[in-house]
Amino acid sequence: MLLAVALSALAMTLIVGVRYLLTSGAFAFATRLRHPRLYAGLEPQVRREIAWSLASAAIYGAPAGVIAWGWQNRGWTRIYADVDVMPLWYLPLSVLAYLIAHDAWFYWTHRWMHRPAPFRLAHAVHHASRPPTAWAAMAFHPIEALSGAVAIPLLVFVIPIHVGALGVVLGVMTVMGVTNHMGWEIFPRWMWSGRLGGWLITASHHQRHHAQYGCNYGLYFRFWDRLCGTDRGLGDFARDHAHAARRAQAHGDIRAGGGDPADGGDARRAA
Repeated sequence: MLLAVALSALAMTLIVGVRYLLTSGAFAFATRLRHPRLYAGLEPQVRREIAWSLASAAIYGAPAGVIAWGWQNRGWTRIYADVDVMPLWYLPLSVLAYLIAHDAWFYWTHRWMHRPAPFRLAHAVHHASRPPTAWAAMAFHPIEALSGAVAIPLLVFVIPIHVGALGVVLGVMTVMGVTNHMGWEIFPRWMWSGRLGGWLITASHHQRHHAQYGCNYGLYFRFWDRLCGTDRGLGDFARDHAHAARRAQAHGDIRAGGGDPADGGDARRAA
């Protein structure tokens, strides 16, 4: 039994790691096509983001693998595979319930992570990505990764959900985590600047968090930020893109053997 549990944990760790590499890699490639110079000169940062993220994949994957084994072999959770177990209208409701509950957990743990002691101990790892890239979505200190890894596994013991609906939840979590850190908006304007955007979080909202720190703590929705007075509206990518252009120019000059490397270093520090 212990071997089967360990193999399940290992398999889920590999799944989480590969999912991260494929998703972040795809959106990093999209960034390269849309904004070719945005990540120029950030290669050391990207390598750090990938290393921290793969470590986080183990922290996310191992408990998920144990629970997956328990679901299949012991019926531990409230995950169900037969779609007839619950009414069809419950499928989208369960997805929404998970997203709302996960968003609340994320808001309060994230806000706690910005207190001086936990920030210095753990959350500073994530904010070391300046600016964040598509590879930064899971770049967490193990303490922060652990706080994020328990949310969905706890919910499957409380709220019934179809295995396919759970896949949707995990897909939304992955895509939003990556796209919120890309440094540009991939979603249509109506989704983030219109009436609907007043309640949803996309890259524009999360960019302001990385720029100002003490605001915009949510993951999917702006409800808790609005209720608690921590919503500072949408950010502006113009400054980040201007910094990226200067960084790319300095990076190109150094590679070509022209310019002053010290100037390039100053440009990178300014970014």
